[in-house]
Amino acid sequence: MHRKKAIVTLAMCLAAGGILRAREFNGPDALAITRKVVAFGPRPSGSEAIKKLQIYILAQLKPFGCQVTQDDFTASTPLRQTPMKNIIARFSGRSGKAIVITGHYDTKSMPGTYFVGANDGGASAGFLLEFAKAIAGEPRRDDVYLVWFDGEEAIAQWSDYDSLYGSRHLAEKWAGDGTLERIRALINVDLIGDRKLDILQDMNSSSPLRELVWSTAERLGFGSHFLKNASAIEDDHLPFLHRGVKALDLIDLDYGPANSYWHTDKDTIDKLSAESFRIVGKVLLESLKSLEHEDADDGRNHRR
Repeated sequence: MHRKKAIVTLAMCLAAGGILRAREFNGPDALAITRKVVAFGPRPSGSEAIKKLQIYILAQLKPFGCQVTQDDFTASTPLRQTPMKNIIARFSGRSGKAIVITGHYDTKSMPGTYFVGANDGGASAGFLLEFAKAIAGEPRRDDVYLVWFDGEEAIAQWSDYDSLYGSRHLAEKWAGDGTLERIRALINVDLIGDRKLDILQDMNSSSPLRELVWSTAERLGFGSHFLKNASAIEDDHLPFLHRGVKALDLIDLDYGPANSYWHTDKDTIDKLSAESFRIVGKVLLESLKSLEHEDADDGRNHRR
């Protein structure tokens, strides 16, 4: 049995061109994880529900062999001092450089509305956990950081000071400890689970990185989901972009008829699709490979 299994494994390896194929991003699994995230209910920063979700995320990361950091801080908001926690999973590479994939896991506080944020906070949290599974155990050229941001949502009204608490905190922290200068690219995902997936071109993102991801989507046959429509989005990539990091936001802000599901009690799990998760996951896995190959090419050119 052991010999037979080895022969089958070798045949699979040869069929893949002499190397074992990397894992695929599993859309149904990402949706199932998101369903569990949403089951915690509304998850505003500092709430009991988000604390339970933090425990869940940390437990899910344990089998993946990554270095996990809990980045705790207290945010000064218009209403109160609020405890927040970014969760960072590092998959080590050998180049000394890093690629970062981020998203938020909090939901907007909406008193009087049972807002579970299936797409807005839930989808990015579930996506990142499935992405962690997809890259776990794979040899890496660059470090890959996956970051779950707390405090993306405004506590009172969106402004430069009442929003993006987790990403602003981490960008400042990483600027101070030298991590920021090692980052080759940062890609943020937000509202990417919509059944009708239409990702805007964000003009507040780095053009070369946007072009890389859009060309990757086109090559994979997903070009119809990565629109030519342009807008300028304020999201968790901005604090890094403003500090010189090449950064991109992937967001679908056409959620329901006339965007009518966004920040309402209609943002529920039935509005999401495993296929949308799969599309974004596959595009980002392929983009990650391209970025690492680009780094390898830069290294060869430098040695010449």
